[in-house]
Formats: sequence, structure tokens, C-alpha cells
Amino acid sequence: MKLHFEPDLDYQKLAIESVADLFRGQEINRTEFTVTRRPLAERTGQGSLDLGGFLGAQGELGLVESELGIGNRLTLLDDEIIGNLNDIQLRNGLAPSTALTSGDFTVEMETGTGKTYVYVRTIFELNRRYGFTKFVIVVPSVAIKEGVYKTLQITEEHFKGLYSGQPFDYFLYDSGKLGQVRNFATSPNIQIMVVTVGAINKKDVNNLYKDSEKTGGERPIDLIRATRPILIVDEPQSVDGGLEGRGRSALAEMNPLCTLRYSATHVDKHHMVFRLDAVDAYERKLVKQIEVASMEVEGGYNKAYVRFVSASNGKGPVTARVEIDVQDGKAVRRKEVVVQDGDDLQELTKRAVYADCRIGEIRAAKDSQLLEVKLPGGETFLSPGEAVGDVDADAMKRLMIRRTIQEHLEKEKRLAPLGIKVLSLFFIDAVEHYRSYDEDGNPTKGKYARIFEEEYRRAAKLPEFVSLFKEVDLTSEAEEVHDGYFSIDKARRWIDTADNNQAGRDNAERAYNLIMKDKEKLLGFETKLKFIFSHSALKEGWDNPNVFQICALREMGTERERRQTIGRGLRLCVNQQGERLRGFEVNTLTVVATESYEEFAENLQKEIERDTGIKFGIVEKHQFAAIPVAKADGSTGMLGFDVSAAIFEHLKTQGFVDPKGKVQDTLRAALKDGTFALPKELEGHVAAVRELLKKVAGKLDIKNADERVVVKTRQAILESAEFQALWDRIKHKTTYRVHFNNEKLIADCAKAIANGPPVSKARVRIRKADLSIGQGGVEATERDKNSGMIVTIEEGDIALPDVLTDLQDRTQLTRKSLVRILTECGRLKDFKRNPQAFIEIAGEVINRTKRLALVDGIKYQRIGDEHYYAQELFQQEELTGYLRNMLKDATKSVFEHVVYDSGGVERTFAEQLEKNESVKIYAKLPAWFKVPTPLGTYNPDWAVLVEVSGEERLYFVIETKGSLFTDDLRDNEAAKIMCGEAHFKALEIDPNPARYIKATKIDDLMERC
Repeated sequence: MKLHFEPDLDYQKLAIESVADLFRGQEINRTEFTVTRRPLAERTGQGSLDLGGFLGAQGELGLVESELGIGNRLTLLDDEIIGNLNDIQLRNGLAPSTALTSGDFTVEMETGTGKTYVYVRTIFELNRRYGFTKFVIVVPSVAIKEGVYKTLQITEEHFKGLYSGQPFDYFLYDSGKLGQVRNFATSPNIQIMVVTVGAINKKDVNNLYKDSEKTGGERPIDLIRATRPILIVDEPQSVDGGLEGRGRSALAEMNPLCTLRYSATHVDKHHMVFRLDAVDAYERKLVKQIEVASMEVEGGYNKAYVRFVSASNGKGPVTARVEIDVQDGKAVRRKEVVVQDGDDLQELTKRAVYADCRIGEIRAAKDSQLLEVKLPGGETFLSPGEAVGDVDADAMKRLMIRRTIQEHLEKEKRLAPLGIKVLSLFFIDAVEHYRSYDEDGNPTKGKYARIFEEEYRRAAKLPEFVSLFKEVDLTSEAEEVHDGYFSIDKARRWIDTADNNQAGRDNAERAYNLIMKDKEKLLGFETKLKFIFSHSALKEGWDNPNVFQICALREMGTERERRQTIGRGLRLCVNQQGERLRGFEVNTLTVVATESYEEFAENLQKEIERDTGIKFGIVEKHQFAAIPVAKADGSTGMLGFDVSAAIFEHLKTQGFVDPKGKVQDTLRAALKDGTFALPKELEGHVAAVRELLKKVAGKLDIKNADERVVVKTRQAILESAEFQALWDRIKHKTTYRVHFNNEKLIADCAKAIANGPPVSKARVRIRKADLSIGQGGVEATERDKNSGMIVTIEEGDIALPDVLTDLQDRTQLTRKSLVRILTECGRLKDFKRNPQAFIEIAGEVINRTKRLALVDGIKYQRIGDEHYYAQELFQQEELTGYLRNMLKDATKSVFEHVVYDSGGVERTFAEQLEKNESVKIYAKLPAWFKVPTPLGTYNPDWAVLVEVSGEERLYFVIETKGSLFTDDLRDNEAAKIMCGEAHFKALEIDPNPARYIKATKIDDLMERC
């Protein structure tokens, strides 16, 4: 297969022009300098021969003649460059630079949008316009170095076609081949040197900084300096070298004409000239749609679970962020908390399962974070992402591998007919889990390889995938479709990747040579390999366009883990002709993760904000500068920074944004209802400004404060004799007493537990959701028809907790009563199966039975004539509501508008009360009208007066619910309604009392008349 490159993608051309225009006004010229010639004996290849004095004297002198070195030359002044830079920034809607503080210029391009292609083509464009010939591409790792070299190879023909056969040379810097550096300095053609920062940033051991015979006795770095190369830094946040800045120092040693910095995740943003961020790329569908298949553990709370997230060494004490299972009310929830050395986890979680568990030593050093957890059986040391007390880790990994295979095969069925080869990528925690070696050095399958093959053969038998495996030998097929890409040591064995020393880089290089050579082969159907396992080898630099599934079989713990993981599969796919295919209907990347999709979306948004500086929901002063405007001469210009700043000030004055530009709900409301406006002098731009703001503001998910109104009483009805008669029947207050039988309570509790819901083992819930990235933020929308599928998983050995103490705390029953209940319920086997789930269910069932027992034995008694709700409260207590939640202009109600809670039942009932001729007066009872119950106060819905046949008046208190069946209501709610019934029963003194009924519609009321 031969990959095709599209030369006319508008965003790529704009990125190239943005850099090239920096030097607008520069003449085509070059600088020349002298390069010492090598001794003749060496040039003729006779250096090792003893030729007496024949060549000796001349050789020692190095001959008088010298070669000519050719370098880049800049003739523009700083003021001219800053002028060009500001024009570019205005055009691209970027904040303007006020001064030229350095020769660094930043291009931000989201992963997968062709960043390498763009900067390589920029080299040719700079040469065509200004004659620049010397370029050094500096990369952070062997992976990216090999990736860049591969791009130069496969685009060579493409660029020669675009630039009239312009000759160019490219090479990987090798400290053993320094003659290439001499050629770099002397050649008149375009020269591209590709080098890792690790090869140039250690002066004391690096040949680049030492005199060398291969360069005529000069230091190679001096030759490079003399050419004044244009540096192109790929992933500068990894090249610069942190606080010590060794990478930055090495770049400065090259005496660059300028430094062009390309990344999706810049840390230092020097003079931004072009930005195509995650939001732009996603909205323009330049990358794949992202969806998350989440796998969350439910009910696995029976062991002392601790997961180490991160450590921090700020101004105060050293702390760690850990994830633990905390008692939150009646339920256990997994949440992150901050801990210190010595913290008692039982105290933090309020759970006995953490007895004698404490936090020990915390190490916060950046590359060696460690957390000691002291457990009853000894101490455990955790690295970030590791956990103790979790469910069976291998069972979880098996489910993830199964889901990835399933997603892969479903896509294969759909995309293979379109000529698209589907690939899946697994990131694993250690190479030994995929491939290990016996004592003789022979490779053996690790557990992930064995699990994969078992699950692949299993999937092949499923009816939905049988068609994919016709005439396929599954024994060999399952072994041939997967392979690993890892660093390779000198013994040709796979090892974990380490790029921080020369031996590690050599090991990585052996692996990357293999990966890069196979890059196109992987895209062809003739290659059986479809599933790739890697450690961190594929972190950067290896981006295959046809990766459709990514499964992280390791914790996504680091700050940039989600973006890096997703980044390996964001590129748009290609078919068998090497042509790029567009559209989300084909391009969807599925990430299989062990966190909920809501958490994944939230954490991804945080990473995007942290990595890119994108501020979701933030308006910036220069936001509107690039809005096109028609000039007086008919040409098109731009709004400019000053007008943009004026619009920003207007938004701030109106309270649409806060001083930092954060969008307020008032702006979202104004955009939604169409009332957004600009001052008169700016109103011509209102449409363009509104469209920009809609993107930044995100969705309106609020109630409009302007719709909130005070609802007045209708005095004629409130003061009428009819309402007075109705109110007199319901206004009195009561008190209650409770009588219940202890023996019956124990028997009922045992029976209720016996008939309660089943107790399952720990489970994994599998859900799937689309992620959409917009300027308002990252949103997750669940949509898969199989979302919510549940699979059982083992927790391993479980220590049984003290069930009696736990239930005593939850129910306030005596231990004696609890022993009888648990013995008689016959479900103690369920306690062994999942102790925490059983305790939660038993506690809830006992408390529910207690509530019903209280209600069954409740007796209400009217307190006396002087205790009642006064009719004047209707006027004294203000009633407010939102217009969208009220029936306006009610004619029979005590209030002018009827405020309802539940849009369906209550609104319909209010409309029916208004229309029914038999209903004379009614009131939606306000929140202050309360009936006391053992379970808290109860607020009934309606008081209604009905006139039958024009004569008899009937009075009702009505509870409206969607169902009349008690089983359909929550127990607490049903019990309160039963108490309400008993309360109004106690008020039935009058010969024609108010009757308490439940209704879903007006017909239920009329049937009682």
C-alpha cells in the first residue's frame, strides 16, 4: 500500500502560510563561511598507509584551500518581524504579542491533524520563498525520530512533485557518522537533520561538542552554529527539559535563526502563530469521533480497597490522593480523598472493613512516587495507579479484552467491505504480562496473550461473528492476529521501554525500526496482524490511522494519560488504496476504560484544559478580532484587536462574563431567548459575535431567573364562604402515637429479607457513550442499546465483617432481635457471597419494615380548636414559581396561577379541575401546610370543593400520583401518604367532613362523589 497525501487541506496550508509569512519582506539570500578541509590522506582513503613524507607536510597543514559552508541569513529587523507576527495573529484570531521576546514561534495542532506533514512542507515553503536551506528537527524520543524519518521517506516523491523536483537531503544524526554534519554545513541543497534531544543535551559525554577528525578537526556543533539553522522542535514540552532546561540549552547552542515549536500540548507558548486545538479539530471532523465503553465495578466493597492516585509536596506536609470506599449515608461510595502519613483509614471511611489500616510513608518525588499502606497482615507499597483490596484484577482485564475484541469484530463487519483494515491497540502495564522467557531464553505467552487467544476463539463462535470466520483455522488464527511492539534488548528479548539512557534508547530503536517498516503493511488485508499490544512504546510517534479501538489494561493515572491514549487513534482512517476517508460515520474511536464515561469525559476535559490552555466557557479579549468585515474600498478586512476588546468590555459591563471572561448564565439565557445585543456602534457585528459566543457558552441548563414570579392570591375566592367551609374542615393540627408488636416486627423483618432482592457477587456494569468536544466543554451522551449490561466478577478472598454491629448501627435494633431476624430469614449464604451488599439490603429492608410497622400502628388525635393553620397564611407566606411550571390565570384556584411540581400528572389534574363544572373551588396546598409523621412532615397536594347536582357539597383532600398502587411508590412516600390518610380521618368530626383520597385524574375524584 502507498499512502496518499492531500496537498490542499485548507487548515494545513493556513498553518504553513502562518509560519512562512513571519519572514515577509525577507530577500532570497544566504550566508557563506569557511569550513576547514580534511587532510588529503584522509580524503584519499590512505590515512592508514605509511607514505613517508609524501603527503605528511601537506596533510599536517590541512592544505591551504578550504570548502565553503552555506547557511541561512536573516535581514529583517525585529520591528518588521513583530509587525508580520501581529498580522498573522489577527488573521488567526490569536492574542497579539506586544514585543519580540525571543526567536521562538509556536504552532499548536491537535494530534492526528498532520503536524509532521505541515512542518516538513513548511521547510520547502521557506526555501521557495526565502532560500533557507538548513533545518534541524529536534524530537524528544526515538519513537518520534523514527516517525519523522518515515514521513520524510514516504513524502519524498510527494514534495518533489509539489516543489519542482527541489533536491533535498535528510538524515538521522548519529554520533558515529559525524561526516554527515560536515555535508550538512557545506551542501547548497535543503538539508534536514533529525536528532533526539537525548543525543545533544549532555556536553560532557557527547561527540557533538568534541573536536573531530571527521569534521576537519572542528567541533560538529560549531559547524551547525555557523549555518544558523532553523530549528523545528516536535513536542517541545518534552524536549525543553523541565526546570533545569537542558534541552533548551542544547537548542540555544545551535545558534538558530529561529525556533518553530510544534505540539498539541504546549507548556510554554512563545509567540503563537497558528492554533488548531482539540475543539477545532473535533468540530471540523478532522479527527475521529470518540466514544467510551466504560466498565465500572458495582458492589465490590468487601475488602479494604486503596488506590494510590498521586502524591503532592506543596508548602504544607507531604500528602497523597487516594481512592477508598467511604460510607456515605446508607450506601458505600468510591471516592478520592487526600491523606497524610499516619491517617487511620477506618476513621476516614467510617467502615469496619478498614480496621487497623493506616497510611504509612509517602514519597512525592516526580518520577518515584510511592505510598505505603499499613494493613493487618503487613505493609504494601503502591505506585501511582496501583491498588490493594480490589476485585480480581485479571478477571477485570479479561472483560476488557473481551469487550475490545467484540468492538473490533463489529467494526470489521461494517468497515472491511469499504476496504478498511481495522486495528486495535492494547496498552499494558508490564511486558512480562504479554511475553515472558524461560530459563533457556525461549519466549512463552504471558497471561494477556493467553486471555486474548481464549477470548478471540470464544468470540469467533458467537452467532453475530460466525460469518467473519468461515474457512478460518481458529487454532492458528488466534495466535497470528496479535503481536507485541516493545523495546528489544541485545538478546532480542522484549523489555519495558526506558528512553532515559543510551541503552534504553538503543533497545527502543530496535523496536521502532520494526514498527515503522511494518506501518503500511499493517493497513493491508494481506497482513493478518490486527491486535497490537504495547507498553509505552507507542506513547508518541506511532500513530496508525486505522486504530479503531484502544484498551488501557493499565491505570489511566498520569495527568496526560487520556489524551495520550486517545491520541494514538485519532487520525482519520485510510482504505486499501491509501486514501483518507472522512466523516464520523466511518471514523469512530472506541476507548475501553475502567472508569464511568462521565468521569472519563470530566477528566478528559481537565486534561485538555491543563495541556492546551483551552478554557472551556471562557471569552477572551481577542476572541472577536478575526471576524471578517467589509472595508470602504470593497475589500475584506478583520474586526481587529481594539474592537474585540471593546466587545469584551461590553460583555463584562452587562454581567454576561465575569472579569476573567467566564461565561455567566445570563449570557446563555440571552443567547437562547434571542435578546443578546451589542451597543449601537457595534450592532453590525452582532450576528457573528452571537455565533462565536454560542460555541463558547455551551448548553443552557438552567431555569431562567426572569421567569421566576410571585404568585398572588385571588381574594374573591380566598374570602368566599365556600373556601371558608373547605378550610375549616382541613385546617386543624394533630398529634400521633405509635403502637407496635415486637414479635410481629421480627417476623416481618425476617420475611421481608427472605423475599428481598437477590444478592449478587461484585459486578461490572458496561456502558457506552459518545464524547463531544466543543468550546463549552466535553460532554458524554449514553446511546448504546447494550449500555448497562452487567457481568459478574470475583473479588477473591473476603474477610467477613461483624454483621451484627453494622446492622445495629444502621437499624438501632438490639443484637438479640437481629440474631433472630438473620437466623429466621434463611439467607446467611448471601452474606458470605457479598457481605457489603447483604448488609446494605438487610439494613434497608429492616428499616423499611420498621417504617411500615410504625405506620400500621399509628393513631392521630386532633390537638384542640386553638391549634390550626390560619387562613391568613395564604397572604402572609409568599408563593413563587417559574412560569414554565405553572398553569396561568386559573379562575377557581385560591392562587391566580397554579404552581405544580410534576409536569405530567399535576398539570393535567389542574387543567381538569379548571374545566370540570362540578368543581367550584380548589387550592394547591402550599408547602407550609404540613402533616406530622414519624418519617418527617407530609405535604398533601390538593383541597377541593365539589358540588353534586347543584345541591350537595363534598370536600376532599387529594394526593395526585402517577399510580394508585402503593407498590409503585417509594416506601417512604407510601408510608407518609398512609399517615396523611390517618391524620384526616382524625379530623372527621363534622357530619360532612373532608375525605382524603388518592387520584391520578379527575375521573378518580368524580367516582367518589
